[in-house]
Amino acid sequence: MKVGRKLTEYALIYKKIIIAALLMLSVSVAAELAGPFIAKKLIDDHIIGIESTWYETVKGKEAVPYEGTWYKRDQYFSDGDAKGEDVRILQVGRAFYFVPATVSFDGERSVSSGEMTITKGGESETYPAKKLTGDELLRFYNPEIPRIIRLIAFYFGLLVVAAFFQYGQRFYLQKAANRVIQKMRNDVFQHIQKLPIRYFDNLPAGKVVARITNDTEAIRDLYVTVLSTFFSSTIYIIGIYIALFILDAKLAAICLILIPILVVWTYLYRMYASKYNHIIRSKVSDINAMINESIQGMNIIQAFSREKKTNEEFEDLNETHFNYQNKLLSLNSMTSHNLVGVLRNITFVAFIWYFGGASIGVGSVVTLGVLYAFVDYINRLFQPVTGIVNQLANLEQALVAGERVFQLLEETGTPVDDGKMSRYDGNVSFEHVFFGYKENEYVLKDITFEANKGETVALVGHTGSGKSSIMNLLFRFYDSNEGKIRIDGNDIVDIPYQTIREHMGIVLQDPYLFTGTIASNVSLDDPRISREQVEAALNAVGAEKVFKNLENGYDEPVIEKGSTLSSGQRQLISFARALAFNPAILILDEATSSIDTETEAIIQEAMEVLKKGRTTFIIAHRLSTIKEADQILVLDRGEIVERGNHDELMKRLGRYYQMYQLQQGTKDHLAG
Repeated sequence: MKVGRKLTEYALIYKKIIIAALLMLSVSVAAELAGPFIAKKLIDDHIIGIESTWYETVKGKEAVPYEGTWYKRDQYFSDGDAKGEDVRILQVGRAFYFVPATVSFDGERSVSSGEMTITKGGESETYPAKKLTGDELLRFYNPEIPRIIRLIAFYFGLLVVAAFFQYGQRFYLQKAANRVIQKMRNDVFQHIQKLPIRYFDNLPAGKVVARITNDTEAIRDLYVTVLSTFFSSTIYIIGIYIALFILDAKLAAICLILIPILVVWTYLYRMYASKYNHIIRSKVSDINAMINESIQGMNIIQAFSREKKTNEEFEDLNETHFNYQNKLLSLNSMTSHNLVGVLRNITFVAFIWYFGGASIGVGSVVTLGVLYAFVDYINRLFQPVTGIVNQLANLEQALVAGERVFQLLEETGTPVDDGKMSRYDGNVSFEHVFFGYKENEYVLKDITFEANKGETVALVGHTGSGKSSIMNLLFRFYDSNEGKIRIDGNDIVDIPYQTIREHMGIVLQDPYLFTGTIASNVSLDDPRISREQVEAALNAVGAEKVFKNLENGYDEPVIEKGSTLSSGQRQLISFARALAFNPAILILDEATSSIDTETEAIIQEAMEVLKKGRTTFIIAHRLSTIKEADQILVLDRGEIVERGNHDELMKRLGRYYQMYQLQQGTKDHLAG
């Protein structure tokens, strides 16, 4: 499984938004990187530019008066303009001097007794020089001021453009990221509903929840932060290197050494970070699973005073998570600012050595603008490097989270089939069925029986005898290892899961209610079931007597799992749900085992209504509730050891007789 490829595929679903965001990011980066070049031009051409050659001229635009003569910079002469004698304005220390002569070369300057001496290597020249006052110097700067203002305004405009596009890229990138995560969460949630029940036997609910929430949120950081940082950093680095090569190819080539260092460091980081993140994400899932389990079983924990033990188990998980978080923190601390600091220092040493050595050679002194641009670009170079290194932790977390999410999505599921089939009669037959939850460990062995339309078939036997497994096979929560199960003569394997279950109803021993109302739990918000059908179903099972005192009637709110309702009330809602969907086959899985005697009497009446016109399977421990069943199957260790109706089995004086007598004897004993 290539996590990177899968993440890319999800991103490409919203590629238009992402491309738009990345284009905006490119414009923003380009606008920002123009800054040092503008500063270089401002310094070299305008601030230090007055040291270039000036010529005598006539009064006019760009001309500057000095001691009765007008002067203009060489760059501001038009073609054909007459030029007089050339002069220079040179800086020594903090003072500027007017030199009325041609300067043959530049070098180290010194002034003494109205003369300026310029020395370079073994050569030196002396020129007359007159110190300029502040006003005189300002006059020579006057032609530069409008140009400096224009450059500053241009740079400010670029910053505004950069800020606008930076906002745009962040907005659209986050919008795309939110869309990707929204789709991913939907896909995961839809997929877990397609997974076979077998998958959830070994995976706690909390771990599934962690993958849908925590892991997808970590992936969101990848699209929002990591992708943005890596792309902008790459653009920055490419742009800076281009600028450095334009300024000085040799130093830029030296700076290229940073790239392999960064690649090697990234590889070493990921080698350790991947291991730590796998453990951290796994522990987060374990913690979620334990919290979920503890909340659901809080009444048992408190009833048996297991708070301390539960807390110790949680602390153990939490401590392991903490230790590996610390290991990752140490790794991040070593590889983030420390790495960048070392690389920055090495680069500046090379920079100082290079320019220090270059300034000694003849003719190799760089301008102040180039020097400033280099320092600025090298400083800027380490911003994206820092960004990349600091995002390595988020990248690794996202990749590990992505691996866990895609691992879940790659589990083989059952496609949802929208096909409909007319309501079948409900003739069920099991033909030599063998089944085991684990390989070569059968819990059902050679199960063969028939249940005709309208019949009631009861399954009895000790715990673990295989009663619920038969119903699991009929519902196709699992498929048999051997043998065939037919409904109206059709092999159920040839009928899609959703289609076959459309005409089945089930009432569990511990009915599950969803957050909503009593009415919504009956209809499950199925548009095919009207409010009238809901109320009719509830009234048919006798719910009106039980719920008549509720303030909101059938619109009474139901919180998670219906914890505010009694087990009898929950069971009645479950019965009404089964009746409202009008199934051809009805399964009652120990539906009356946890109900009080009064409610059981109501349900026994309702069951007669429920059973009419449909095949009913009853799994029951209370044998008194199945005396009227058309067929009773007695199971023992996965095999049918007796079959027949109540009277036939009682006459046989076999296992059913013993079980019935034992229960009746217990009741008589309790009554006495």
